[in-house]
Amino acid sequence: MIDVHTWPTPNGHKVHLFLEEAGLAYRVCPVDINAGEQFDPAFLAISPNNRIPAIVDHDSADGRPISVFESGAILLYLARKTGQLFPADERGRSDVTQWLMWQMGGFGPMLGQAHHFFNYAPERLDYAVARYAKESQRLYRVLDTRLAQAPWVAAGQYSIADIAIFAWARSHANHRIDLADYPNVERWYRVIEARPAVQRAVQVLAERRRQGPHSPQAWKNLFGDGQFERR
Repeated sequence: MIDVHTWPTPNGHKVHLFLEEAGLAYRVCPVDINAGEQFDPAFLAISPNNRIPAIVDHDSADGRPISVFESGAILLYLARKTGQLFPADERGRSDVTQWLMWQMGGFGPMLGQAHHFFNYAPERLDYAVARYAKESQRLYRVLDTRLAQAPWVAAGQYSIADIAIFAWARSHANHRIDLADYPNVERWYRVIEARPAVQRAVQVLAERRRQGPHSPQAWKNLFGDGQFERR
């Protein structure tokens, strides 16, 4: 059994997507990041950067529980564990890993900044809005160019690279992105969206998604001084 400490965010959904595709047994352990549960000592013991997701695999190769934090590291761990959604050959693995790192280093962080300055910033900062809007568009163009060459992002197969990128592309409206402007991305997106495992995965904790603006305490926990308190 795998315990998944998670919340319904793009990074959380990456892990849900893999587990549903692979058919692994898992237990959802909600971490309400709005309420500050990411700062609980028990969670920090497995995710010292106070970010979801994190997993504890009680059925590891050496028979002892193993914890893994950081969504990209979790995907790589699960891919190695199961032999699924990751090529068997080194050339293919290199291709998938490069695009996974592209998501972790760019497509996720930059789109997250766009989302923040478009939707959450307490005051409009035109420079920040313009910078992250342009960078979002550039990253979607990179993805669109890649997908003009092949049906999947890497190694000619559906992989953890597609999972990681799709989890963030689901929020394209929050990035002010119209998929119609990126036809290869839209084609790829619709194919993944229709997968039964994907439809199950995005429902994990869906009922817990925030509705309406953040409360002052949630704002503090997510964006304010709560992030910087010593623990």
